[in-house]
Amino acid sequence: MQRFFVERRIRDVHDRLVRARQELAVLDEQYSVVSDAAEDARLRSLVSETPLAAHEYGEVKRHADAMAKARDALVVAVGDLEHRRDELLQHVGTEPR
Repeated sequence: MQRFFVERRIRDVHDRLVRARQELAVLDEQYSVVSDAAEDARLRSLVSETPLAAHEYGEVKRHADAMAKARDALVVAVGDLEHRRDELLQHVGTEPR
């Protein structure tokens, strides 16, 4: 593979990795807030023992679970991009000019 194309791919992977890490940072902050809200709703549900409180907790919990699943997928994507970047960097290091 020509060095030019490898370097271009490295830049592309780097840009995608930067964006994915930024998205992960935002998602981490959002998940923290939603997770806290779910815990609060859980406690309210336990204390009040009303169907409405249980329903509210269920909604917030589903939202928190969905965010956790999205976060896990994004963590995997970041890992994959880091692995791809490392492979490309190794390729550049072993390729003659």
